Amino acid sequence: MKLVVHDPHEGIYRSTDDYVHAIEVQRPERFLFVSGTMGLDAMGVPGPHLDAQLQLLWSNIRAILRSANMTVDNIVRVTSYLRDGAYADKNARARVEALNGRTVPTTAIIVQTLEANWLVELEVVAAA
Repeated sequence: MKLVVHDPHEGIYRSTDDYVHAIEVQRPERFLFVSGTMGLDAMGVPGPHLDAQLQLLWSNIRAILRSANMTVDNIVRVTSYLRDGAYADKNARARVEALNGRTVPTTAIIVQTLEANWLVELEVVAAA
């Protein structure tokens, strides 16, 4: 599998340091589509605050990836669902840290979650 970043700077607005406009996945053998994953512990209890939920969320993503013999290096797309727009910066920092500084196409959407104490949810696409 080969990943090719497409992040044009002409004819379109510039991306920021924490994402790219597109990644082309050439010759993948398989894709993994991860459903909305939240910052819940093994008992289904959400972390008490945003930082705790972000830590749990990325731990959960890594566990799902491991089950498919993948790592965060296989992630090619992230969609974030945030309960509050004020969470955007912390969410972006957690994503960049979790991906070890690697940038991928990403979108953040402000939503009303099913439970008031669910602060953030991620969907991930990975390829191998």
